[in-house]
Amino acid sequence: MQVVGWWNRPLAFHESCRRRYGERYTVRLLGSPPFVMHSNPEHIREIFTAPPDVLHPGEGATILEPVVGTYSLILLDEQAHLSQRRLMLPAFHGEKMQQLSDIVTEVTEREVAAWPTGDRLTLHPRLQGLTLEVILRAVFGLDPGPKLDELRAALTAILDFATRPMTLVPYLQKEMGGHSRWGKFVAMRREADALVYAMIDEHPGGGDDVLSMLLAARHEDGSPMSPKELRDELMTLLVAGHETTASSLAFGMNMLARNPHVVEELRGEDDDYLQATIQEILRARPVLPNAAPRLVKQPVEIGGWHYERGACLIANTYLVHHDPAIYPDPYSFRPERFLDEPPGTYTWIPFGGGRRRCLGASFAILEMKTVLREVLRRYELEPGVDGAEISRRRSITISPRFGASTVLRSREREPAVA
Repeated sequence: MQVVGWWNRPLAFHESCRRRYGERYTVRLLGSPPFVMHSNPEHIREIFTAPPDVLHPGEGATILEPVVGTYSLILLDEQAHLSQRRLMLPAFHGEKMQQLSDIVTEVTEREVAAWPTGDRLTLHPRLQGLTLEVILRAVFGLDPGPKLDELRAALTAILDFATRPMTLVPYLQKEMGGHSRWGKFVAMRREADALVYAMIDEHPGGGDDVLSMLLAARHEDGSPMSPKELRDELMTLLVAGHETTASSLAFGMNMLARNPHVVEELRGEDDDYLQATIQEILRARPVLPNAAPRLVKQPVEIGGWHYERGACLIANTYLVHHDPAIYPDPYSFRPERFLDEPPGTYTWIPFGGGRRRCLGASFAILEMKTVLREVLRRYELEPGVDGAEISRRRSITISPRFGASTVLRSREREPAVA
């Protein structure tokens, strides 16, 4: 029953567990170690700051290995994680952010201008297409054309397939000569990998894209990244930098369509209010309902409880974001709460925390700002369905169940939201 609730009612399931068991409870899923959920900020602090040899987030996230690969930054721990993180860190900081900003603006203006008006529209798949093109161009330095289209089609196929429950259950991952659903996934992954490896082999290097940076990167011993390392890190960036941002934007469109007073404030060209609105979207609907699971490798005490090897400790993002003791009236959409007080390190955790905080957090917020500015410049938003649009699970993420159903109305052109 826990598996059914966890998959079919991802947020309501955790709400009911908190009501029944409090701020700490255990979830048991098929083929996984026991997941111990924590929503007390002090416990979350202890989890995020535990020594890297005591809690292993990489081993706690092995369900992602079929897509991202064994060398993915997400799956590494201790020194291997630190070394790889140092190689990846420059990709989304400093001058690179400005170069990425230009790509985001170009793609956003073109895509958003083509959205139809007047009828009910599902925005989530359109936002997925937008964010996937942005990350493909940022990672590979591709211009629009056949190569971009081919790679986009292959990646979309495997990422869509990876959202199904069977990809998360190890004992269902049987190829059966390519005839099983898992076998079909492996074949699609092989096709996508062939394209990625060809891109790596053919890439000239020396550009401003992420692949150029990684080709030039060197480990501490002076060795370059291997093709398998490059493939796994590139796939990690494509997955992590695509689905999460698209779903966050989709939830944001839902909330703005139902809160026109917030839209009016945003059109006042106040960048602080835009930042606060994005923080509130990420608080209200974190697309990763929990931070990365940490597998216990050595006995540890968290929140006064003793844990032996083999348990997985999880900071439950959704529950801490909806704790009325931290966020009064937590189910209301109120960006003003972040004008009054900035997000807390252990009470606002849509990007995780500690040494495992998402490398692309700043880029995700940049992308959300750009898209929201352009959408609000061009359109009025109306809900496409009555009432709140509930959430559905897509692999480890959540998204609007009806695809962010929205009606867009063209508006007179006004100055862009700053």
